[in-house]
Parts: sequence; structure tokens; C-alpha cells
Amino acid sequence: MSKLAVIVAGGSGLRMGNELPKQFLLLEGKPILLHSIDAYLQAYSDISINLVIPLHYIDYTKDLLKNFGYSNQIKIIQGGETRFHSVKNGIRNAQAGDIIFVHDAVRCLVSQTLIQRCYEMASEKGSAIPIIPIRDSMRRVLNTGISEVVSREHLYAVQTPQTFKAEILLDAFNVDFNQAFTDEATVVENTGVRVFTVEGEEHNIKITYPEDLLYAKWRLGLSRS
Repeated sequence: MSKLAVIVAGGSGLRMGNELPKQFLLLEGKPILLHSIDAYLQAYSDISINLVIPLHYIDYTKDLLKNFGYSNQIKIIQGGETRFHSVKNGIRNAQAGDIIFVHDAVRCLVSQTLIQRCYEMASEKGSAIPIIPIRDSMRRVLNTGISEVVSREHLYAVQTPQTFKAEILLDAFNVDFNQAFTDEATVVENTGVRVFTVEGEEHNIKITYPEDLLYAKWRLGLSRS
């Protein structure tokens, strides 16, 4: 099966405290989003990549890819108003028979092993989303201000890549946006299709705060030692 990675880099990164969106911040001398691209190119040499970028950063990204020596294997797609719209733009050129990975550009520590695990499950079952168990105690806060314990027994945090056969994902996104769509899995489930899970990775974090960048630097250094 052919492979398409839709890497979504549409965030503003305001919580990082920088004017430059977080996907472009340097990590070990290379912008964060390029680390994510590298993971997919290393996992599968035959993969195609759609990089979804905000309109105002398209020219900036083209120069970035050229300066770092990336090939025409990477196609830049204009992002949309929401993640839903960005992903919808990013999958428009998918072909029947593709396995499509949808990945957060700022999950730059994703491993080749996890990418391959998602591919294998999606090839067999039609879908694969990585999950990790919730470690902390959970509480629900009510409108009254009172809180109550929520059992974490069956609670998991969801990561990317969220991976699907093209016919499943393309059909699912042939709808209007709904606020209930929090990720690709919820869009697919809206069609009545079951979504399968695989074991995620604790280090596959989403870079959101400055301390996350410090962790990523440490983690990359660890992997190279």
C-alpha cells in the first residue's frame, strides 16, 4: 500500500512565549517540524508527505525546506480555519489504497517504530491511533465548584499519528465541521466506523510549553548517546 503522511503544522505557539510559531523553533539546530518529517522519511523511504502550513508561513517554509536540503517529496498545503479544515485540505490529494498518517508537527519525538506499528494495524484493521494510559488521578469539576473522582481505569491519552485507510478517512471528512470533532478519530467515528488503537509512547509528547522543548532536547541527546 502507498503511504501518505499529513503533517499538520498550523499552530500559533502562543503558549511558548515566542512570536515565531512553535513548529519553527529550533531543536538541536533544526526546526521542530523537520524532526517530525525526518521520522517519517526514515520509517518509510517511499512515503509522500503533505505539510500543512498557515498561509502566512508558506513562503517561509518553502525557503526552510530548501535551505535544509529537503526534496520535492514534500508538498506544502495551505492550512484551514481549524484542525479539521487543515486535515481536510491535507488529504485532498490522497489516492485510493493509500494509508494516511495524520501527525502533529510538534510531536517531534515520534519513533519510526510507532509509525510502523500504526501502519501495520491500519493496513490490517483500517485504522490505528496510539494511546497511553493516564497515570494521574482524575477529577471532574462541576459547575457548582464541587469536584468528584473519575476512574482512570479505562482512560487513555491519545497521540498521533492517527492512521487510516484512505477510503475511510476521505469518506469521514466529506462532512461539515462539528465542534464535537476533536481529532481525526472522532470524525471517523461519526460515520459509525470503529477506530482501533495501538500502544503509544510516553516520550511522544506534543511541544506546547518551554519546558517541553527542554525535555525534547534531553531526549534527543539521550537517543544519540
